[in-house]
Amino acid sequence: MTTAIYETKVEELPVSIYESNEELGQAAAGEATSVIVRAVCERGIANVILATGNSQLTFLVALRNQESIDWSKVNVFHMDEYIGIDPNHPASFPNFMRKHFLAYVHPKAFYPVNGQRKDVETVCSEYARRLRAHPADLCALGYGENGHLAFNDPPFADFDDPVWVKTVKLAEASRLQQVGEGHFAALEECPTHAITLTIPALLSAQRILCIVPEARKAAAVERALRGPISVDCPGSILRKMAHAHLFLEPASAGTTFPAAPKRA
Repeated sequence: MTTAIYETKVEELPVSIYESNEELGQAAAGEATSVIVRAVCERGIANVILATGNSQLTFLVALRNQESIDWSKVNVFHMDEYIGIDPNHPASFPNFMRKHFLAYVHPKAFYPVNGQRKDVETVCSEYARRLRAHPADLCALGYGENGHLAFNDPPFADFDDPVWVKTVKLAEASRLQQVGEGHFAALEECPTHAITLTIPALLSAQRILCIVPEARKAAAVERALRGPISVDCPGSILRKMAHAHLFLEPASAGTTFPAAPKRA
């Protein structure tokens, strides 16, 4: 069992810091497993929303290795997709999910966000209906470098968004993050628009795990936990969510928690 080196609460949000990115991923996967297994035991089915991106890899690897999950009873959703991207492009989020997760587990169903169809508004409404028909037991997400949740970028994120899925114009900071992570060679190669689950859709899950490793996320963590609760840092809304849990490691915690042990 992986043990946190520091635990606290910021308003309603429990926060745990682990010794390393790998231990963070293992701990988050352990909690996710408990949620999934309980849902399957109680209802015979579990519905999960998973994030993609390099920061989620230790979690996804640990989760796909959990032997106690009967994946044939789990529906998998994800959060966002670029509009117009080649579905085989390495940066395509369904493609990322297939490569790093679905190649190892076989869920009852995987519902990708389709960014290739021309009728994007229909895609949004159809995906929203599917989400509502399969209430999420678990949502595992992360903070973007600008504090975004999914592709709800500041300052255009909406904590009270009336829809669950929508098209968005991507902030340059989000696009630069994708370049920095190696998904695109240059900014002009990164799409400018995407389809995303909105913040109310993400927060509708019975349990929310926010998985945030790496030093490049430290500034976003500090803004989310120490700044105002505002769409200028969408991740700050999790401070109001007692059903959420934030997982950090020393690099991503940065100087936000002076009392927390520092990695030698």
